[in-house]
Amino acid sequence: MESGKVTRIVVIGTGFVGSSYAYALVNQGLGNELILVDINQKKAEGDAMDLNHAVPFGAPMRIWAGDYADCKDADLVVITAGANQRPGETRLDLAGRNAQIFRSIVDQVMESGFNGLFLVATNPVDVLSYATWKFSGLPARRVIGSGTILDTARLRHLLSGAYRVNPQNVHAYIIGEHGDTELPVWSHASIGVRPISEYLKQGIGPSREELDQIFVKVRDAAYHIIERKGATYYAIAMGLARLTRAILNDENSVLTVSTLLSGEYGLEDIYIGVPAVVNRSGVREVVDLNLTEEERKKLHHSAEVLTRVLKNIL
Repeated sequence: MESGKVTRIVVIGTGFVGSSYAYALVNQGLGNELILVDINQKKAEGDAMDLNHAVPFGAPMRIWAGDYADCKDADLVVITAGANQRPGETRLDLAGRNAQIFRSIVDQVMESGFNGLFLVATNPVDVLSYATWKFSGLPARRVIGSGTILDTARLRHLLSGAYRVNPQNVHAYIIGEHGDTELPVWSHASIGVRPISEYLKQGIGPSREELDQIFVKVRDAAYHIIERKGATYYAIAMGLARLTRAILNDENSVLTVSTLLSGEYGLEDIYIGVPAVVNRSGVREVVDLNLTEEERKKLHHSAEVLTRVLKNIL
């Protein structure tokens, strides 16, 4: 971060994800000012008080419960507000309910004179990121969805166990919808610098069937967690903090975010999870992987499903 510059982050929605993200920011010392906005003002106030009491154990930070006017000088507005997924409900089932909430939120943020970046985490994240881009009128690079950052982390976690390697040395991506139509890019997956296809040829590590089972666990992870504890929030909060760090520190990191495609992967006018270079200006560029025919078909199917939902709600 530039020395002397105050970095302001506004979190809209202090439910499980928003408050966990705020806690991750305090823990990692990301930003100088943290403002919590929620329709339930008392909840935002309570979180701000609680988090302020954590500051003496970490880096200095000003935290308060605010309102949309505070977005005027924000570098980053992170939206986690909206209806939650109920047991048995898909992320796409939430689209209609949350699109209406988002129109109101984005309009109020833009009315403040906001001129920063949007980070969207609410589900269905690809649909709502596209909606935020449309509602805000900002350049697409400045509206980023959390995309498949969490799915990619889940895949790396399971592969690290299967190959007994640090997850940070597992290079594998989930792309597509953050949801039921996502897909793993096995053709570009490697452990360290060694392609997984080589391990398969040599019979080392998981078989093709076992890799497919690992992917199903990744895809369905949220359903299993929601069934057990009602919601998922720690891992996505850490994923959002990771994205925040990439933005504020101008890292040019490759992360699987939901961003606008304009011809990459043969897709147009859609927000979908793909690897992209993220820095202080937002999404610098999309990494256009050379997919196999099967992977490309699956990605296009994912895009078709999202486009249908978008047409219904916008």
